Amino acid sequence: MWLLSRAESDVSALAETVGAARPAVSQHLAKLRLGGLVESRKEGRRVVYSLPDGHMKRLVVEAISHADHQVTGEPWHD
Repeated sequence: MWLLSRAESDVSALAETVGAARPAVSQHLAKLRLGGLVESRKEGRRVVYSLPDGHMKRLVVEAISHADHQVTGEPWHD
């Protein structure tokens, strides 16, 4: 989700970046798509995934920021 908040990508690129098996990444993306959390489009023979809108992107960024505060002990803010 974090990678997709930065740019759209296909399964192969995502799998390589996170160091996971392509089938596992594909399964995760299928579940996220089913839940409406990501969307996909065909580009020739490959399928490109992205987040559906700016709201989802902001949610992902906020979730990562929250986790960062938890890990680093940085003070909370509004």
